[in-house]
Amino acid sequence: MEPSGRDLGLPGGARDSHETPEQTAVREANEEAGLLVDRLAVRATLVTAEVAGIGGTRWSYTTVVADAEELLHTVPNRESAEMRWVAEDEVADLPLHPGFAASWQRLRTAPALLPLGHRDERRQYLPRTIEVEAGVFVWCMPGDADEVPSQLSRRISSLLPAPN
Repeated sequence: MEPSGRDLGLPGGARDSHETPEQTAVREANEEAGLLVDRLAVRATLVTAEVAGIGGTRWSYTTVVADAEELLHTVPNRESAEMRWVAEDEVADLPLHPGFAASWQRLRTAPALLPLGHRDERRQYLPRTIEVEAGVFVWCMPGDADEVPSQLSRRISSLLPAPN
């Protein structure tokens, strides 16, 4: 998260005319936080706000959800006073940028356990964020085959690549 004045928010910025929202988000994460592009895996894109612009134009704010296999080192640039990772369950207690605060509940993930055998090939795709339906995210973790599955286990299984 990056402080914007005294409010915390996410790296972001304007989309260039040739970019997709995903390309913009990855570029901005690199420019503003020093995150390495090849370490990010985009999982979902969600329009979190739309506003009227001048002359009948519309602006949209799009949040891109991405994962990395490990905690990535951040490097603040001139636009950020500080960069730090914050546990998801601590975010709502922080002084958030108003736009980020308004969309935070839609961006939260719920943890979900997917019981898998130790040799199940789907383990290689976890843990990761999965969009189980439009705008609803879970943080899916592999569990042991004898653990109680999440209520979403069948849906999650259907969204993972099938084992060979």
